[in-house]
Amino acid sequence: MSTERRPTTHREESREGPQEEQAGAPSPGKPDGDGRAAPDRTVKNDASDERAAETEELRDRWRRALADLDNQRKRHARDLARERGVERARTAATWLPVVDNLELALGHAGPDPSPVVKGVEAVRDQAVEVLRQLGYPRDDETKVPFDPARHEVLGVVDDPDTEPNTVVQVVRPGYGEPGNQLRPASVMVNKPQE
Repeated sequence: MSTERRPTTHREESREGPQEEQAGAPSPGKPDGDGRAAPDRTVKNDASDERAAETEELRDRWRRALADLDNQRKRHARDLARERGVERARTAATWLPVVDNLELALGHAGPDPSPVVKGVEAVRDQAVEVLRQLGYPRDDETKVPFDPARHEVLGVVDDPDTEPNTVVQVVRPGYGEPGNQLRPASVMVNKPQE
């Protein structure tokens, strides 16, 4: 047997192709064995990069939408609390004249222990409790230092037995606390010493 190699024809060469081209993948843009152009790998990478960018943009938009929703929820909770406070104050302010009229009725009744007077006292106490539950406790203390945040001065008196700038008499009770007051207490204050 001889080791000679026989020459190949052009047809055989095109079928087999050169050794180095067969070993590796066809180069981009060059025709492969059957005459078609091989797919370009850079086109696939560009499409993949484009999809990744779109996905990241959608994720970013999703995160922003979640943040906006959370901010809207917090804003709504603040607005709701504020509106409830406004409505509570409006209701209490509407209720206040009823309490004042009950106080006047009791003031005109004097020391009469009749059942009607007891009934009016019970209704007045219930009305005061409603105001307290709405966040406006009654303020009718005497012998306390005058506080402009809690009291409205109607006049001054000269009482030598009481400290200066002290509430001597409550003419009309106040309701609420400083910062959340329905109305201040109208008071008479002991005259300051000169």
